[in-house]
Amino acid sequence: MPSPATQGQPLTRPVETPGLFRMNDAEARKPEVLIIDDEAQIRRLLRVTLEAEEFAVREAECGQVGLNEIALHRPDLVVLDLGLPDIPGVEVLRRLREWTRVPVLILSVLGHEDDKVTALDDGADDYLTKPFNNRELVARLRVMQRREQTHEVGSVQRYGAVEIDFNRRIVTKRGEEIALTAKEYALLRLLVSHNGKVLTHRQVLLEIWGPGTERQTHYLRVYLDRLRHKLEDDPKQPRFFKTVLGVGYRFVAE
Repeated sequence: MPSPATQGQPLTRPVETPGLFRMNDAEARKPEVLIIDDEAQIRRLLRVTLEAEEFAVREAECGQVGLNEIALHRPDLVVLDLGLPDIPGVEVLRRLREWTRVPVLILSVLGHEDDKVTALDDGADDYLTKPFNNRELVARLRVMQRREQTHEVGSVQRYGAVEIDFNRRIVTKRGEEIALTAKEYALLRLLVSHNGKVLTHRQVLLEIWGPGTERQTHYLRVYLDRLRHKLEDDPKQPRFFKTVLGVGYRFVAE
């Protein structure tokens, strides 16, 4: 029986516990695979197989939808069929390689050596022929995932008075935390991960802002200026965030 104090009062929903949010976060950290294949049966088979192996799965039935999914959701891995109804799989791969290094496994009925060489030359990370063994496909994806992780930025990077903890997404300068927007942080991470290398305007815009932004170089000028003012001792004479005139930018750590 309800107590007198609660009679006639509407029932309130229980407060959600932090544990529920932690569980959702853990699910979100599953490696995400995008399957680009026009065969519904193949997509269904791959989804069942990969979800059983603790992958999160997205699907696209054609090349253009796949390109859009990658731009919007940035999956960890891509399984790509070559025989798509709208855009050839090799062309999808070429377009991807203009702006992202997401690991791509080609899954195709085309098993000729020339097909494999072409796909690998155009930027595929691996090639598997249909029909395929489920365990082999999972193993190859695991290898690609590990290989990609070895190329990631170290958990803590230091340059000058600045320290970046990529695990905790915290940036400090002389021990004081620096507030960065999501785009500023993404740009910082991209530049630091390519220490010493020139990144073109096009590469950076595609990686951070996605397709269709290649000519919006004013975005870069604004955000580079923000990073310099927040992290350089003298923004007008930057030591770390270098401009390569007419080309792009380069991060140079000491």
